[in-house]
Amino acid sequence: MEAYPIGLSLLAGGDRNMPVPDFLKAARDGGYDGVEMWLLGEGGLNFDVTDEELAAYRKLAAEYNLTIYSVAISSPAGNMLASGKDAELFAEYAIRGMDIAVKLGAGTVLHTTGNLNGIDYETGYLNGIANLRKLAPEVEARNLQFALEFVWNGFLFSPIEMRNFLTQVNSANIGFYFDPGNMAVFQKPQDWVRVLKGFVRHVHLKDWKGRALNGGWTALLEGEVDYPAVMTELRKAGYKGPLVSEVALSLAPWEETAKVMRKVAVM
Repeated sequence: MEAYPIGLSLLAGGDRNMPVPDFLKAARDGGYDGVEMWLLGEGGLNFDVTDEELAAYRKLAAEYNLTIYSVAISSPAGNMLASGKDAELFAEYAIRGMDIAVKLGAGTVLHTTGNLNGIDYETGYLNGIANLRKLAPEVEARNLQFALEFVWNGFLFSPIEMRNFLTQVNSANIGFYFDPGNMAVFQKPQDWVRVLKGFVRHVHLKDWKGRALNGGWTALLEGEVDYPAVMTELRKAGYKGPLVSEVALSLAPWEETAKVMRKVAVM
């Protein structure tokens, strides 16, 4: 069975102020094939990064034989589910983040689905579709995948709802960032792949044990995510990789997580 490549995200419990060269070295030393960068308002990699710095990071990653798979965008302002100025800021930071991703050689950007603060659910839903439709030509022009991740923000809590949402956005370059740990609190993660198989663009790995009020994150394969079932569905869906760790450093050293990921990668 073909093994998936594995990557490390700085979202995996790393210091947001960790210098990029240090993160790349840690990923190489930890036994990963690539990385997911974390773009922040301020920190190790931020929106003020220069082209010269991006070129140096890309060169260093290549020297370490690391692929920069993706960039997680954490915008300091804006909201995908809003209208007006907040919607404009969402687009502005998303476009800047995509330009940074292109210069790093990444093929995917991660973005969460915004927030419903002061916005009713249906209005947020419709705003989100409208804002992503406006953004789609920018994503397509850069030949990127813009992958939305399910998070605990009270929005799109069903794989069928997520599928309907993405279907209405109607762009081959806007899809789903699958993280089985995030929905294991509420549902069977493998069901999300089964329902969203045509939309899965990227995959995080982490694990969870317990329910919403009494559970918590665990080291990989020590929780309740049925990874054999998850991986079966990913293979059926035609997903080609990579698998990117978001297992917190506090739960397991990055080197140990990489070893466990290699086991998952051949399931």
